[in-house]
Amino acid sequence: MDKIEELLTRGVANIIPNKEKLKNLLRSGKKLNVYLGIDPTATKIHLGHAVSLRKLQAFAELGHNVTFLIGDFTALIGDTSDKDSERPVLTSEQIEENFKTYKKQAEKILDFSKVSIKYNSEWLQKLPLSEFIKIAHRFSFGDFASRELIKKRLGESKRVGLHEALYPALQGYDSYYLDTDVQIGGTDQTFNMQAGRTLQKDLRSKESFIIATEFLMGTDGRKMSKTWNNAIWITDEANDMYAKVMAINDDLIVQYYMLATNVPMSKVSEVEKKLKAGENPMNIKKQLAHELIRELYSAKVAKTTQEYFEKTVQQKELPDNIKIFEFGAEAFDSGRWIEDILIQTKLVESRSEAKRLVVQGGVEVNNKKVLNPEQIMPVDNMLIKVGKRKFAKIKVQTAPK
Repeated sequence: MDKIEELLTRGVANIIPNKEKLKNLLRSGKKLNVYLGIDPTATKIHLGHAVSLRKLQAFAELGHNVTFLIGDFTALIGDTSDKDSERPVLTSEQIEENFKTYKKQAEKILDFSKVSIKYNSEWLQKLPLSEFIKIAHRFSFGDFASRELIKKRLGESKRVGLHEALYPALQGYDSYYLDTDVQIGGTDQTFNMQAGRTLQKDLRSKESFIIATEFLMGTDGRKMSKTWNNAIWITDEANDMYAKVMAINDDLIVQYYMLATNVPMSKVSEVEKKLKAGENPMNIKKQLAHELIRELYSAKVAKTTQEYFEKTVQQKELPDNIKIFEFGAEAFDSGRWIEDILIQTKLVESRSEAKRLVVQGGVEVNNKKVLNPEQIMPVDNMLIKVGKRKFAKIKVQTAPK
């Protein structure tokens, strides 16, 4: 499989209007204008988001004119393509801060020396209302209202903001302004990306293309989402990322190799054959986790992370580098000590997460599970374990006599 065929096949759910036309255009040698747009309405990227980023980078590697578009203007509206309610309105300051974090993460996938960054506020803020009305005339409100989630919200008498109906037209104008040949996005973005094709065809008599990428499933087999706590985040520490990969369903191994790594498709085919031949999925998942860490961190980190997993999870040994925390006795709320410890040692991010982990049996103290968030126990010389891979030793400082 050559690079163009892989570009149009790997992780691709659909190509509009069709694959063959785009393939012929790519083989013609013409440099195409390609873009992927994101609205910085959140601060974290998970491996599912990275599928489209990898596709954008693949176009960049082939020498095309590639743009990573920051929807700092459209983020003021917020796309509700995959939401069952309106997005909260963000301030310009929040959007700017979100993008700083987003770009730092995206750099693990994108080589920004080959990818241009643009902000759609550059042109949308200057777009006269009269001109936008002409643009909006190209679209039907009925098409917008017939979208599954919008139709559902209307049927349930939930509010649908008028501004939401403007979002596809604004995104379509992005594509028109950039004179786009190819738009990249998840399948949930197909309706919005079609708006770009409409404007290119109506206003320039130009054929443009959509590449809709596949969804990477979360660790539990559902769509990767923060809501379901099944996401593997680009910002995850290497040990956490490795363990999460090891926890994925066996039937997702091939999909993760295909969508979450850059290994050659020949390697993906080998993995699929080994699984069908009955090889232990645990061994293959270890190779997958190692590869993913190597690509996102380094070969050295991948090696030490695998050793850590084998020692602490498979061999059930304690790691050598357990961090020791010393606190004064007054630092703890005696009625909720376990929550305080988990938060102060940064083993969790919130009290709600601490309580959930305790109730679910995910916290051990001195090798015994703690199931009651309100249980009071002595904390001095405590070994605390969260999940299979997070450890801390707790000591309480005594006041001098």
